[in-house]
Amino acid sequence: MFRILQSNAVGLFTIKGWNRIAAIPFPGDNLFKRSHTDIKVPNFDKYRRKSVIKPDIKTRESEEERKLFTSLLVGVTTLATCYSVKSLVHFFVKSMAMSADVQALAQIEVELNDINEGGHSTLKWRGKPLFLKHRSPEEIKACRETDVSTLRDPETDEERCPKPEWLIVIGVCTHLGCIPIPNSGDYLGGYYCPCHGSHYDAAGRIRKGPAPTNMEIPEHVFKTENLLVVG
Repeated sequence: MFRILQSNAVGLFTIKGWNRIAAIPFPGDNLFKRSHTDIKVPNFDKYRRKSVIKPDIKTRESEEERKLFTSLLVGVTTLATCYSVKSLVHFFVKSMAMSADVQALAQIEVELNDINEGGHSTLKWRGKPLFLKHRSPEEIKACRETDVSTLRDPETDEERCPKPEWLIVIGVCTHLGCIPIPNSGDYLGGYYCPCHGSHYDAAGRIRKGPAPTNMEIPEHVFKTENLLVVG
């Protein structure tokens, strides 16, 4: 009579019978493979750099080549990005620039002979009204005798009108952008904004009302005694 006593790792069974002990192989054990020898490991060598294909090559031997490629890639990408950003910024800045008709009036020349003493002229410059005032001696005297310390936006008459008989200002109220009325208001030869009641004197300085600052003086120069260039 036989009986199985134990099995080992190699598929042998020990049986005992008739006072004999023998080891015989178990045939079913060979039906199952103990390793995946039928799976083909993929080869990715064609995707690798030539300098790192061999696994036994030291890192420092291929370091320069790898860094050069990476640096070149980063440099080209950065250059392309900067160029794209520059083009985008240029597009938006250009869209906010002055139009062609406004640029044509960026600098204008004005003959002052036609403006009599005490008179006033309004021109269009860069899309805004430009006030030219030929001040009388009384208006000049009143402006220069004003105590600057009492002004909301302190400026002397000499600073605003280097050539005393002429006042050159942008005809826009500094409160909300309305256009003041020349030779009106509470001050001799001044300006009055009817929108919210701002009063300016004959030097374009704010004297009463909600306007926070004086009227803007554009860049200008007198080329001759009677020729003014604005812009």
